[in-house]
Amino acid sequence: MATPEIDSAQIKIPPPLIFVACLAIGIGVDRWLLTISLTPRGPLQIVGAALCLAAVVLSVSASTLLRRAGTSVRPDKPSTVMVITGPYRFTRNPLYLALCLLHAGIALLVGGLIPLLMTLVLAIILRQAVISREEHYLSGKFGPAYSDYCIKVRRWL
Repeated sequence: MATPEIDSAQIKIPPPLIFVACLAIGIGVDRWLLTISLTPRGPLQIVGAALCLAAVVLSVSASTLLRRAGTSVRPDKPSTVMVITGPYRFTRNPLYLALCLLHAGIALLVGGLIPLLMTLVLAIILRQAVISREEHYLSGKFGPAYSDYCIKVRRWL
């Protein structure tokens, strides 16, 4: 019996779980091991709130476009079509960018340097464990159309 071909990027850990883990580690370290407060607190909280709002808007927009196109939002499910409109015109990964913006926003609201630095860790993990697998999968699935898209649109911004 032949092994069925797997039609997904084979993402092992759901990106929202990576987000929650990085946020929990950052806030945990900040609260119980090494507190380095960011100042001035008030203006940074305003920036943090703005980043959180931008993340929600970006995420809802990107998710809506995927659903309308009839393809899955989940990276462990098959992609049936390339979406290149809306935020996908500016970034190939608006949902992961939204996770990073939300993480940075929450870190600024919390006011800790360690949680803010964990945003970089989140971006690196997403790039290595998720985005690289997705890019390989989408390249194989959509061929030259995806390669052309990658030339025109940046991975992050």
